[in-house]
Amino acid sequence: MRNALGSVDTVLLLGGRSEIGLAIVERLVRDGARRVVLAARGAAGGEPPVIGDAQVHLLDFDASRPETHGEVIEAAAELVGDLDVVIPAFGVLGRQEEYDADPLAAARAVAVNYGGHVSVGLHAARRLREQGHGTLVVLSSVAGVRVRRANFVYGSAKAGLDGFAQGLGDALHGSGARVMVVRPGFVIGRMTQGMTPAPLSSTPGQVADAVVAGLRSGAEVVWVPGALRLVFAVMRVLPRAIWRRMPR
Repeated sequence: MRNALGSVDTVLLLGGRSEIGLAIVERLVRDGARRVVLAARGAAGGEPPVIGDAQVHLLDFDASRPETHGEVIEAAAELVGDLDVVIPAFGVLGRQEEYDADPLAAARAVAVNYGGHVSVGLHAARRLREQGHGTLVVLSSVAGVRVRRANFVYGSAKAGLDGFAQGLGDALHGSGARVMVVRPGFVIGRMTQGMTPAPLSSTPGQVADAVVAGLRSGAEVVWVPGALRLVFAVMRVLPRAIWRRMPR
């Protein structure tokens, strides 16, 4: 439950080693969050990191095993009580040429990038609906707003996730729980190491700042940076013949 000042008190991060996810958690703790659950593969039994003055718990979580996701979310609630913010922050980027050569790898990536998020999203939504409050933060991407041939396997999974998140938000309307969709552009970090940054790139810290601002304002969709909203208003309507010639 939010504290007396209206700040987030409890946070669950699914993908507890994510740069973006941890940056969001650090800022929420700075703003008053006091109970945090970091869920990641092989995390249980480890030493919780120090994040400000927050009480930090660790849970095992495997994005590729949807049959375990409900148990993880319920275990988190048992540790800290009602969940104010749930942040699924896991995924596989990969390269299109690798997926072209290995369709099985492509299918496995999509199973995590889309299927894993559908699973945790539905489980989290059930929990938040029962509580009557809380926000599910869905880390989508501009890659899914209009899918480019340069990364169409990754982009198609993000497109599916973005649509799922918007539909889930509509389904939760009036319940007290809500969904906030976050659409970053290219994020400079471990996941994109070795890649050439695209125009209007951001850092994990900048994404985190935008997420926290969106949580405060009650935003439904957050673009990072904000200028991408205008850029993609144009990109969406470009003729397909032009879109196909976009740089790989």
